[in-house]
Amino acid sequence: MRKLSMDELNRKSVHEFKEAEKMPVVVVLDNIRSMHNVGSVFRTADAFLLRGIYLCGYTPQPPHRDIHKTALGATETVEWKYAETTVEAVQRLKADGYQVFAIEQVQHSIPLHQFELNQHPQVAVVFGNEVSGVDQEVIKLCDGCIEIPQLGMKHSLNISVAAGIVLWELVRSKV
Repeated sequence: MRKLSMDELNRKSVHEFKEAEKMPVVVVLDNIRSMHNVGSVFRTADAFLLRGIYLCGYTPQPPHRDIHKTALGATETVEWKYAETTVEAVQRLKADGYQVFAIEQVQHSIPLHQFELNQHPQVAVVFGNEVSGVDQEVIKLCDGCIEIPQLGMKHSLNISVAAGIVLWELVRSKV
């Protein structure tokens, strides 16, 4: 085995990325505090060729040095929009034909491994604040909630870790 060179990875240029067909997934960030978490989600959205990201409430927005430090250029490739509230973003997405799912632990949540992207033409997933999660007002507007099954004592994950797990699980059947 040998590690692949950068040339062998066939990385897309910014132009090629913008022109490429995207996965039918949008990420919604509900009042995320950490710029590093925001940058990490941008980088994951780029890696999985997602349609875009909604930054809501007090979620930090590019350009910012601390977002760029983690995003490594993904703020230049991934389309993003800002909404003053997450409720506003969810309402816009639903009006555009998206089914919206919060990533949250609730009664009757769908275990992540049972959710099938193929059953939904366009999906938006809402990731909540690092402390309080997805706001209950937002959950009420969602078409459902998806939960990452967890087996240990802790039943929470850092948002950047949760985003990586959820987004890979959603797109892997299309790869």
